[in-house]
Amino acid sequence: MKNALVLLLLAFLTKHDTALGQDPSLLPRSTPEAQGISSSAILQFVEAANKIDAMHSFMLVRHGRVVAEGWWGPYNANSRHELYSLSKSFTSTAVGLAIAEGKLNLDDVVLKFFPDDAPAEPSENLKAMTVRDLLTMSAGHQSEAPVGASKQPWTKTFLAQKVPFKPGTHFLYNTPATYMLSAIVQKVTGKTVLEYLQPRLFEPLGIRESTWGTSPQGISLGGYGLSVRTEDIARFGQLYLQKGKWGEKQLVPASWVELATSKQVSNGNSGNNDWSQGYGFQFWRSRHGCYRGDGAFGQYCIVMPEQDAVLAITSGVKDMQGILNLVWDKLLPAMQSTSLPADAPSHTKLQSKLASLTLPMVPLSNTSIPEDVLGKKYTFPANDQKIETIGLDKDKANNQWTMTLQCNGGKEQRITVGSDKWQPGRLTYGLFPDQPVAIQGAWTSTSTFTIKICFIETPFILTLNMNFDGNQLKLDGQRNVGFGTTKQKQLISEAK
Repeated sequence: MKNALVLLLLAFLTKHDTALGQDPSLLPRSTPEAQGISSSAILQFVEAANKIDAMHSFMLVRHGRVVAEGWWGPYNANSRHELYSLSKSFTSTAVGLAIAEGKLNLDDVVLKFFPDDAPAEPSENLKAMTVRDLLTMSAGHQSEAPVGASKQPWTKTFLAQKVPFKPGTHFLYNTPATYMLSAIVQKVTGKTVLEYLQPRLFEPLGIRESTWGTSPQGISLGGYGLSVRTEDIARFGQLYLQKGKWGEKQLVPASWVELATSKQVSNGNSGNNDWSQGYGFQFWRSRHGCYRGDGAFGQYCIVMPEQDAVLAITSGVKDMQGILNLVWDKLLPAMQSTSLPADAPSHTKLQSKLASLTLPMVPLSNTSIPEDVLGKKYTFPANDQKIETIGLDKDKANNQWTMTLQCNGGKEQRITVGSDKWQPGRLTYGLFPDQPVAIQGAWTSTSTFTIKICFIETPFILTLNMNFDGNQLKLDGQRNVGFGTTKQKQLISEAK
């Protein structure tokens, strides 16, 4: 009887794609087979992705319908995720909308917008730099302007950077150039990029509660800093796949979508590298006729026009090309031009796998516990990590561990550490500001307690080893990914 009901439901979904009462601005759901891709092929992709350290989420959309979606716990559908450079594609969209509204032009020179920030004697190349050059990452720089380290306005620092190449002739991936686009949009509209996109893009797409970091001058960072949910990424990609149209409304001009996602400049010639297929207006061209926005550590909005598909991915990985290879190897060949027969057993197996996804946890062990270290507070000398005190105790009422922590001059924090599950909470840890986290830990030896702290709105997971050595605590930390070294300097508590 149960199998008969499952088959009946799958048959219904095959004929009637449904949003099942969702907000009409959201994407409807369907079975993979109804949209011409087998559940078993998606399962192969998920199983391969599950071996990557670490995928956080994905959502696959075919013919405008979500056919598969999954989150590796503790990441979940309701949490925002930091996009890093995938933010650039949203900034590009803001520029396109401002152009459509007649507020600027592609060939406007950059100095036009910042007369007070220009050098006293701007070079000919700087004077020739246009909005188009910023969009195509061909501003003419040899290296990025150090705007983040500047005490003066970031726009002024950017314009002070030497421009040795004629704009439009030299590709350099240039995040400060995207910041300048954000600043230009704010100049001509009187609103930050986030504020400007809210009624024009985010609200129609159903993107809610997004955040975007700003510079000290109150300008949206542009090239990074946007945080949205996985489905928000998928809807953004679907909008571009539909040439800027959403329902009956043309949110973004089709001409802009075509320009932004086409090859505008060359950025290499390697056939096997998805970072050398050409660059548009803050979108990367990809192999197989696809294009994408992407961000550090594996944040993706992949649009596949020939397959009428979109794939949104969040992750925290070192090998970004490896994820794209999985997409091309596992998913792309599986997309058929017609629907497939319903396959209840394979679909059920896929759904079961998607429901059980979780990041690796510290394995439980039967090691003996050094009771004499529990409940103590270990104090550290002044350090760059801003960690002041830390302690570990046992919450006997629920058989969980409790970590106490004081850092950066703040008050003492007390947070539960899940033993066999990710325990949600909030935490300030050293230079990580207060934010949602999920924590799990276990004893990995008779003297070492290992804790994983997942900063669930970011790609970062911090692994701490608390090594108890007599009356001292040696604290070692390692992040999963980072722009520089990921290993933290060992901290040793003061002797008691």
